[in-house]
Amino acid sequence: MDYDSDALVIGAGLAGLTCARELVRAGYHVAVVEASDAVGGRIRTDEVDGLLLDRGFQLINPAYPEVQRALDVEALALRSFTPGAQVLTDSGSYVIADPRRGGSLFGALRADVGSKFAKSRFAAYALGCAVASSSGLAQRPDVNAYDALRSAGVSAELIDRFIRPFLAGVFLDDSLETSRRFMDLVLRSFVRGTPSVPARGMQAIPLQIADGIPRESISLGVRALSIEKQTAHLTSGSHRARAIIVAADVPGVSMLLPDLPVPLSRAVTTWYHLAHVPPQSLTRGKPILVLDGRVRHGPLTNSVVLSHAAPSYASHGRVLVSSSALGLHGHMKQSDILGHLSELYATNAADWELVGTYEIPFALPAQDPPFSRRLPVDLGGGVFVAGDHRDTASIQGAMVSGRRVAESVKTHLGGLT
Repeated sequence: MDYDSDALVIGAGLAGLTCARELVRAGYHVAVVEASDAVGGRIRTDEVDGLLLDRGFQLINPAYPEVQRALDVEALALRSFTPGAQVLTDSGSYVIADPRRGGSLFGALRADVGSKFAKSRFAAYALGCAVASSSGLAQRPDVNAYDALRSAGVSAELIDRFIRPFLAGVFLDDSLETSRRFMDLVLRSFVRGTPSVPARGMQAIPLQIADGIPRESISLGVRALSIEKQTAHLTSGSHRARAIIVAADVPGVSMLLPDLPVPLSRAVTTWYHLAHVPPQSLTRGKPILVLDGRVRHGPLTNSVVLSHAAPSYASHGRVLVSSSALGLHGHMKQSDILGHLSELYATNAADWELVGTYEIPFALPAQDPPFSRRLPVDLGGGVFVAGDHRDTASIQGAMVSGRRVAESVKTHLGGLT
């Protein structure tokens, strides 16, 4: 049988690009098809009137092992955020930040979000995750995140006023039904590293990976319609490959591999506003996440002044604010959003200018218990599947998945032809 390539990768997100680059480095002839107009998958950045707007609020943690292994971190010119959050409560706003990295222990202890004992129990839990191995965390008895925290002595008050709103933006799950195994890995990465954004936007990450793949090997605007044995039927025609890797989004995986179970997806909506105020008037110029610790008090899950961390996101010294809410809310009244922002930042946000809205229906795969960190990627017959739904719902998980698939494909191909 004549083949068009050794391996065909369907989808140019992080998992697909990582897999393709690994195979190219090994000397295989690889083709990549992507349905959209650029590489990146869910990690895309739009440039609008001198602004960098990521499609959804996303961060990269340089402490991720796969980031250190597979990316030129220095070239990304990462701009870091304050490790912690500013929390609005009924008695005022408090900053809860890591005292090892510039945060105030006194400030965290006096924050009106729970008792000192509950805070110490949570700190001990997070530090315990940080010193444990990732494989050890994955072996812990699996329950949901809420039950794990309560069993560790963390009070319901602290969970509701700080931990829930903080982790809701990470898991896209405000019920804390997410697996404690996944939560433990997330807490481990937070303690070990500082969440950041590349100076040129989050899409700089997939673009860097794509640089390791011949440009002629990547075809944009090409959608996969079906897979039959070692043939993929594409909108551009049929493509025969010794290995076919499905690295599409969850709906794409479900269409191409209908018998493969995939997790539910969590949705999010992100708004970008230009704040017409002096930069220092918002969070004292610090790049820190802003949360509402008042239970169910507004539509927003979190907000952050992106330009405090990365001035390159907004030219001419403008102040760019990113705010998100769980679910799809593209038609939410701006008056409700601006009203909540006014409370969160203790200012009048009525005249803030909306510059971007992103509804993302398949932002993250749910990571509910029972959670397995390593799902099979070799489906047999020369068909493979890659994506963070096979690993952890993170940049780390997507890249690890891509590398795992590449290793399996190399075993399957058994060498160069």
